[in-house]
Amino acid sequence: MKSLFDTVSYSCSKLVTKNYSTSFSLAVRMLAPSIREAIYSIYGFVRFADEIVDSFQDYNKEYLINDFEKEYYKAMEMGISLNPILNAFQHTVKQYNITDDLIQAFLKSMKLDLVKSTYNTQTEYEDYIYGSADAVGLMCLKVFVAGKDQKYEQLKGEAMRLGSAFQKVNFLRDLKEDNLILNRNYFPGINLNSFDENAKNAIINEIEEDFKIAYQGIVKLPIEAKFGVYTAFIYYKKLLQKLKNTPYYEIGNSRIRVSNYAKAGLLAQSFVTYKLKLV
Repeated sequence: MKSLFDTVSYSCSKLVTKNYSTSFSLAVRMLAPSIREAIYSIYGFVRFADEIVDSFQDYNKEYLINDFEKEYYKAMEMGISLNPILNAFQHTVKQYNITDDLIQAFLKSMKLDLVKSTYNTQTEYEDYIYGSADAVGLMCLKVFVAGKDQKYEQLKGEAMRLGSAFQKVNFLRDLKEDNLILNRNYFPGINLNSFDENAKNAIINEIEEDFKIAYQGIVKLPIEAKFGVYTAFIYYKKLLQKLKNTPYYEIGNSRIRVSNYAKAGLLAQSFVTYKLKLV
């Protein structure tokens, strides 16, 4: 039966999420059960695309990402894919009316990672973040609002700022890996060879403004999504605070993390705040 295959497909997306990101997996578990599978499927899709361009060094990445895209559109046309990640995702796309412009924006940014290593202008930087993060956040928002266009439009701006904040925190956290291993610099106007405290603080100020605006959207989310998104928000705020307290030269030489113990504490804090209706 197709329904059994669909269940297995969503289980595969959940497995991908749990293995690749403990923090995101934790946040998804705080969502209502009715929407968890859909968010897992979105994460599975974007994680596989990201892995292609970041990790598969010994393979033809351009071929793989183009084939991944082609197989996705085949799945959309046929209503099924033997790739369980694509099978789950195409089902979510149709169920929640996720528009193709979001998927194309995401894939465009992924493909840029194959050919572009430096972002020299603010426009280039913002375009990349829109595709790699904002568009993904908007896919999730489609699920959170059950595909309802009016509610989606009301929350779209704040959702994009939250996606941008998350991505910029990732850029700052991954400065060493992006620079030394992948030879990438996403921040325009910043020479990583002369990265200093002023440059770090400028990035952090930008992220804090994104978080401030994003929070205004979190409090308006439907009940099914609010606690899960707030949990992710609190985690990334904590990670940003750790980066803020870390000297600039250590950020460029090590990867800053939030421990599992600290994550458990943040979850408890989020739960209390949520139950007291402070968010």
